[in-house]
Amino acid sequence: MIGYDHKVTVPEGEKDGMRVSRFTIDAHAARRSRLGFRNVGRGIPEGTYTRLVGDGQVWMSDTPAEWHDHLDAVFEIRRPAARRVLINGLGLGVVLKATLACEHIEHVDVVEFDQRVIDLVGPHYLADSRVEIHHADAYAIKWAPGLRWDVAWHDIWPEIVTTNLPEMTKLHRKYGRRVGWQGSWCRERLQYYARQERAQERVYQQFASAFK
Repeated sequence: MIGYDHKVTVPEGEKDGMRVSRFTIDAHAARRSRLGFRNVGRGIPEGTYTRLVGDGQVWMSDTPAEWHDHLDAVFEIRRPAARRVLINGLGLGVVLKATLACEHIEHVDVVEFDQRVIDLVGPHYLADSRVEIHHADAYAIKWAPGLRWDVAWHDIWPEIVTTNLPEMTKLHRKYGRRVGWQGSWCRERLQYYARQERAQERVYQQFASAFK
């Protein structure tokens, strides 16, 4: 992955509360970004980046930390045996851009629920004939019998929170027999957080029982 430019070139724009915009991180902001709970390794270096903001909330950006979150999928996509890819969640197209950089990829299905995202971001990638964007719900979309992908990547959540885990499990079950490899955004990290939360809850229950 060394030397690959993960930054997107999607043009800035706005539609009905959804916006693609550039933002710049200076030295001071870079230092501040490294501080905070659960933010180790997620600081943003100085530079100019692109973000997707929907209804006042940042949905995605092309910062190095977010790029790192997708590396497992990109490694699988870059394998020469990968031919067909499914991406649930268009976002800024960070993973889609990396996918289209691979000449061995023959087709990419992208499922996006929000038409505003499709209108803002989709045209930038549809110039490549290998891309097909479906305006649909990743959980409910109906696929043709026997249709399969070599890699599937699920990224439809705006926040890294453990309440995403049941939805991730649902998607993995839906596509389990249709893909060679699949993953979800920050799933392993969330599983770790969930184990920590359960351990803390056990300690709390033991403490509470001791004082009954």
